[in-house]
Amino acid sequence: MDSPSAKPPVLPDRPLIGMVHLAPLPGSPGSSLTLPQIAALAVQDARRLAEAGFDAVLIENFGDSPFRATRVDPHTIATITVVARAVRAAVDLPIGINVLRNDPLAALAIACCCGAAFIRVNVHLGVYATDQGIIEGRADETLRYRQRLGTSTAILADVHVKHARPLSCLDIAEAAEETAYRGRADGLIVSGPATGKPADLDDARKVRAAVPDRPVLVGSGATIDNARDIIALGCGVIVGTSVKVGGITTAAVDPDRARAFVAAARS
Repeated sequence: MDSPSAKPPVLPDRPLIGMVHLAPLPGSPGSSLTLPQIAALAVQDARRLAEAGFDAVLIENFGDSPFRATRVDPHTIATITVVARAVRAAVDLPIGINVLRNDPLAALAIACCCGAAFIRVNVHLGVYATDQGIIEGRADETLRYRQRLGTSTAILADVHVKHARPLSCLDIAEAAEETAYRGRADGLIVSGPATGKPADLDDARKVRAAVPDRPVLVGSGATIDNARDIIALGCGVIVGTSVKVGGITTAAVDPDRARAFVAAARS
């Protein structure tokens, strides 16, 4: 398969990316905090990740479940933008944006407003059965919108994303090639079945072999115990749950756990 030229990297080789899981945003079913409170918690997590030695942070509206399948409300976009700008001002690291469940246009717009380096797209190409229903990739819209915005924001796209089952392109290596070369994703993400659940490292190997010219990251279930193995595969890591207080996804980042994770990954 022909390979379009990859963009210059916005992250180091095999990056360690820490998650900033936002509390429920105003208007979402679990919302209870004010916007300043939400921003303060996000800044605290981002600073702890930066101090621990992470290479980047990824901001995500994790608290907004149940998620919209595609388009989120305008006030959600505005809120994430305000929080992301606060994080961007607080830490000297590249930041990324993921708008759940699958609104890459919103993510790109937010990225442009806050100077984010990359976005994560859960379903970039193909068709998946998810807890939000059937979600179809819209790589054509995303790439054309990025072109219209005139931005160089990188697109990190999931392959066989968590909390979903592929209805097209069941072979993960083939899905990786399609996502990278037909969908023109700048990097690929391999995850386990759910948030905090480990990815199959054989899947990561298959994706790494199928797409040798793009960054590949493991996007769920990374721990102190498996971090070194993931890095040894030539993959980066996106980690949230295991660096939180008590290993609870919705808790604050634990500075000690975060430092221990970085030390294990780089040992």
